[in-house]
Amino acid sequence: MKWIILLVTLVSMLLPEVAWAQDGILPAVTVTTGPDGSTQYSVTMQILLLMTALSFLPAMVIMLTSFTRIIVVLSILRQAIGLQQTPSNQVLIGMSLFMTFFIMAPVFDRIYADAVKPYIDESLTIEQAFDTGKGPLKEFMLAQTRITDLQTFIEISGYQNIQSPEAAPMSVLIPAFITSELKTAFQIGFMLFVPFLVLDLVVASILMAMGMMMLSPMIVSLPFKIMLFVLVDGWSLVMGTLANSFGI
Repeated sequence: MKWIILLVTLVSMLLPEVAWAQDGILPAVTVTTGPDGSTQYSVTMQILLLMTALSFLPAMVIMLTSFTRIIVVLSILRQAIGLQQTPSNQVLIGMSLFMTFFIMAPVFDRIYADAVKPYIDESLTIEQAFDTGKGPLKEFMLAQTRITDLQTFIEISGYQNIQSPEAAPMSVLIPAFITSELKTAFQIGFMLFVPFLVLDLVVASILMAMGMMMLSPMIVSLPFKIMLFVLVDGWSLVMGTLANSFGI
């Protein structure tokens, strides 16, 4: 239940404000302004926002966490070994999802402690909870985003008053973060691909020297690549490298 509440809150804090205070349109959905200028939403409005946010949940989990880097690296690894459907896509996605929960656990715990729980205890308004909960996620994304990528999207967006990376809005930070994640994933994938490529070249050279040109080098090298990957405890090394790449 804790994870469900946390994920829904993460998605909801990125949604724009919705003002449905017109008479005759869903009277139970109201937005009021407090004496201090803060905006307060009715319970019906808050439930509506949270339910609407559920449709964005898959995209948020994929694009705002470590999921993208992990799934890309695992897909490249499968291609490097030469296995087209093993492990299957479902297995890779499951591994990536639980690795994401492992890597993002400190961030999620901070968001739950600083924003979600105070909001449930009614010590924070929904706006305050969104602003507070966005902080840890933004810190994580900034730590993984290259300055050059962030600067590129700042220039494209036309913002002129951003003096530091921390001041960048989420609309700029998110595409920069995704771009950086893809670049890092391809760099890690390249390093994983090279040993298997060398093994393919060695097997192909041996087959050519033996005159066995009709035999596919991929068929011969596949069991050797699997054996090499198992002997070096490849899965543990790959998972550990992915976790360490996020500073875990």
